[in-house]
Amino acid sequence: MEDLGIVDSLAQLSFLVIGELGQIAGENGLSLIQLRLLGVLRDRTPGMRELATHLGLDKSSMTGLVDRAEKRGLLRRDPSPHDGRAVQVSLTDEGHQLARVLSADADRRIKALTEVLTDAQRAQLSRLASTLLTGATRI
Repeated sequence: MEDLGIVDSLAQLSFLVIGELGQIAGENGLSLIQLRLLGVLRDRTPGMRELATHLGLDKSSMTGLVDRAEKRGLLRRDPSPHDGRAVQVSLTDEGHQLARVLSADADRRIKALTEVLTDAQRAQLSRLASTLLTGATRI
């Protein structure tokens, strides 16, 4: 097995994972950013600003993304209990159902990418990736 080096290995792995996620999104009539939106909202109800920051979008892009998902019946906006001028975004029942389907499909497909690894290697990769992501959030 040839070692591609850390940069090429991580870049090509990210392309592989994004490719799988893009396929899942497309098969469900979603863009990749809409898939990410549903993933973020699975277990939280952030405000628009927090959601935009998390997804790396500006205010107008975030508003358009939420508008489209709201029209599809996947999410709703509710007044923030902490700030009368702000809203919180949450999934509807239909949005939760779709998020569960998408999550199960992503789980299956991404785990399939690691079939060449032993259980110990898979656990190590998970720990290393988690460490990298924790460090990246501090930047």
